[in-house]
Amino acid sequence: MTPRRFRHPRLAGDAGQAFPVYITAVAGLLFLALALFAVGQAGATRNGGQTAADAAALGAAEDFRAQLRKGLLDAITDAITDEQTWEDLLAGRGFHPLRDPCDQAQWFAGENDADVTDGGCVPGYLPISFTVTVKTRKAVGKSVIPGTETKHATARAKAVVEPRCTYEAPAPLPDPTGDGKGDDGKDNGGKGDGGDGKDEGGKDEKPVIDLVCEGKDITIDPEHLDLFPDAKDLFSVHLAD
Repeated sequence: MTPRRFRHPRLAGDAGQAFPVYITAVAGLLFLALALFAVGQAGATRNGGQTAADAAALGAAEDFRAQLRKGLLDAITDAITDEQTWEDLLAGRGFHPLRDPCDQAQWFAGENDADVTDGGCVPGYLPISFTVTVKTRKAVGKSVIPGTETKHATARAKAVVEPRCTYEAPAPLPDPTGDGKGDDGKDNGGKGDGGDGKDEGGKDEKPVIDLVCEGKDITIDPEHLDLFPDAKDLFSVHLAD
């Protein structure tokens, strides 16, 4: 007759007590994994918001830079040679753009699935800058952490416009008499031979403009403005730290 085997009652009891511990441990690990996933979701949303803010700030600054270049061309066309005026223009002081650069900030934010917050595009001066705050259009999404399904990320960025060039004032014309007048004893005001600001052919004569851009001398001929430097050669645009 084969003897019957009996299970040790203590071992069976230990296994029964350990099962709830295993369930609790697995549930805890699962919750931790879901919580980490939620943190990852939030981080991705935050990174997307920062990308949108960077793009928006740079877009506003670059639009201002392009309009500022047009302002320099207008100064050349108007034959402005006043040193202070040129220094102000190159620094962006007193320049009023025809269109609002913050419109470009909203466009770039939208391209990155975000919106500029109300009053979230703020121009700054000395140096010229644009500080932009955006809010992502998409929320973090549902997760084990309450409230994430309606939580949007906000981010801020600042872009700066800085001149690469300085203005070189034209050298004064020689005055052999030493009395501020020309050879004929008349004050011609720096005009041509006829004293009317025109050349021999009767055409308005506009002075050349001399700039020093990062150590390089650049002479701008008003008759060849197609060779005028690009905006990126005149001004740098970069994100502030």
